[in-house]
Amino acid sequence: MAPPADPFEITDEPAPIEPPPGRRPVVSNAHLEGLNDEQRQAVVHESGPLLVLAGAGTGKTRVLTTRIAHLLITGRARPSQILAVTFTNKAAREMLDRVASLIGGAADGMWLGTFHAIGVRVLRRHAELVGLKSNFTILDTDDQVRLIKQLLQAEGIDDKKWPARILSGIIQRWKDRALPPDKVGRDEAGDFAGGKAADIYRQYQERLAEVNAVDFGDLVMHCVTLWQKHPDVLADYHRRFRHILVDEYQDTNVAQYLWLRLLAQGTPDVCCVGDDDQSIYGWRGAEVGNILRFEKDFPGATIVRLERNYRSTPHILAAASHLISHNEGRLGKTLWTDLKDGERISVRGVWDGDEEARTIGEEIEALQRDRHPLSQIAILVRAGFQTREFEERFITMGLPYRVIGGPRFYERAEIRDAMAYCRVTVQPADDLAFERIYNTPRRGLGESALRTLRLIQRTQKVSLFEATRRALETDEMKGRQRKALGDLVQNFDRWRGMLEGMSHVEVVETMLDESGYTDMLRADRSPEAEGRLENLKELTNALQEFDSLPAFLEHVALLTDMAEKAGSDMVSVMTLHAAKGLEFDTVFLPGWEEGLFPNQRALDDKGVAGLEEERRLAYVGITRARKRAYVSFAANRRVFNQWQAAIPSRFLRELPTGNLAESSDAGLYATYSAGHHGGLRDKASGFDYESLGVAGGRGRTRWRDETLDDRRAVEGDKPDLSVGQRVFHQKFGYGRIVAVDGNKLDIEFEKAGPKKVLDSFIEAA
Repeated sequence: MAPPADPFEITDEPAPIEPPPGRRPVVSNAHLEGLNDEQRQAVVHESGPLLVLAGAGTGKTRVLTTRIAHLLITGRARPSQILAVTFTNKAAREMLDRVASLIGGAADGMWLGTFHAIGVRVLRRHAELVGLKSNFTILDTDDQVRLIKQLLQAEGIDDKKWPARILSGIIQRWKDRALPPDKVGRDEAGDFAGGKAADIYRQYQERLAEVNAVDFGDLVMHCVTLWQKHPDVLADYHRRFRHILVDEYQDTNVAQYLWLRLLAQGTPDVCCVGDDDQSIYGWRGAEVGNILRFEKDFPGATIVRLERNYRSTPHILAAASHLISHNEGRLGKTLWTDLKDGERISVRGVWDGDEEARTIGEEIEALQRDRHPLSQIAILVRAGFQTREFEERFITMGLPYRVIGGPRFYERAEIRDAMAYCRVTVQPADDLAFERIYNTPRRGLGESALRTLRLIQRTQKVSLFEATRRALETDEMKGRQRKALGDLVQNFDRWRGMLEGMSHVEVVETMLDESGYTDMLRADRSPEAEGRLENLKELTNALQEFDSLPAFLEHVALLTDMAEKAGSDMVSVMTLHAAKGLEFDTVFLPGWEEGLFPNQRALDDKGVAGLEEERRLAYVGITRARKRAYVSFAANRRVFNQWQAAIPSRFLRELPTGNLAESSDAGLYATYSAGHHGGLRDKASGFDYESLGVAGGRGRTRWRDETLDDRRAVEGDKPDLSVGQRVFHQKFGYGRIVAVDGNKLDIEFEKAGPKKVLDSFIEAA
């Protein structure tokens, strides 16, 4: 029996002979049945560049796979003459299955896969031209970091000051832009590692070649280099591929763009499918400009807009379309559907994050009583730290849930590390916790030091912490190891003593700072570092709800011990980025506040471009909903043990009131928008708006106008407050003012203790 054909093998078969004009073979059009007019136009497009602008829920995957099938069924191309590129292996497998179903068999010889998968096959054939052998290996992230660390050590560069993992991320970003070492200039390299980053990059590439290895960035960049330096090789691929199709074109980075442009020189039949309104991965190198430039890159291109949505109700689509219309960097389209109107979007203002989680939990329970499947409910958050309040609320309620795209809050690495510090402080005999963090952050304590401590532990039958203390009383440890362990033991003893006279929240904050753990995350320049710091802040928020550190540790132990319930009927909790491509009957969108969403870091880093990507993220979130969408925002957020007044997101004002439920708090934006002009100019985005605040208590929302600078109350809304006066706060209860600093009050509450709050949330008792 002959071996199965390699679907990625390049054959030298001749091109099919084209029949004379008007003599094409008669074929069945069954594969075209059920397509709407725009979908059919994209599928049967004869020749020339084609851009399919496919809005959310408009059937882009169906169009792409049906177009491939149409090329094969009509005889316009053989499988080996088609190159189809997508972004995930899952999407590639789904497309292969769909094409096989449409044509009634496997399309053997067709090149269909991710950029990286196809890059591997190209490089296997031409490895020697890029300094490799065909059996090269592909390094994972840990291998890359370990190799870079070796190079840093050889150069005498301190890995603690200039972490290898950060430099690895920098190098990958250079590769995403197709910049080999000789194209990284002084300005590009910056001052990382004392200005030696570019040289380390050069050494890294040389070392990879020596060990016959590549990393994922090389799989695309080496192809670009190969085709640029060897026109004959590129010409061979030009002869082979008559049709090129690219999915999710809005997510391509610079290297992938160059990869495609080089290949596309050989054929006019380039079809790119994507949605500029769903380009949300700029933080990992995606360039929305690639899809916006399509007509310039491919003169004479045909653009087909898929605007008929098969997923969501008219109210959801109208709100999403109106919101995204505020972006200037887009090609433009308006989604529509012939489904019934359905429910309007609900917008709710709440007091704080706890109330937000409680009200959403109650709403889900009400839906559940109406036989709404939990698997069709999703909570989409902007930042990972937001999941903590929902997880704890759902566990308390006994509501099954799953976190998609990441671990549960208390299972995250940084939270486990912080909890390990807490556990050792409370219980020094906790060997597992001590072993987890005795060298985190790095203190120069390797496996040899741990082996010594374990030997003392076994022979003297004591804990690892006590073994460490005893090792310091002898000559078992010397030099840097002895000092590092001595400092560690001394710190834990001091932190343990602090628990007797200080708030456990302050002790944990001090512990994370003095241990160097917080500084370690601050020094990390990876895209994930900011989220890890936010998670630590959220951990300290959680600590406030408990009387002591042992009580908190017991609570977390019980939470993490509760395994997920069997079955698949669970609420899905995930970030907005992880939700792209998914859909649910009901979607909850919490945390729509300035600074959180849109994210302040995105505004600071990218200005208008960052704001527009955040707005695209909001568009993606709304369009995940089929039948109902709930947006919420809080008047207060507790950040790193400090209550902060939150300002409703500007995106709320961009939702059309006609598509919002009558009970929505955001409906007041209509009055605000019609009656107010000017306001605060956001320096990052150039966007004019007047900040809004929410005052009042649980279950009710009272609006007032204020500026972000001084938060002055509307005339008559602000009570006359003075030191010694008894006041009432809807969350903290009754208390007396002990100090006044502008609009900030220090209040000694009768039950909640001392708090610093804004005067706008206080009522005279």
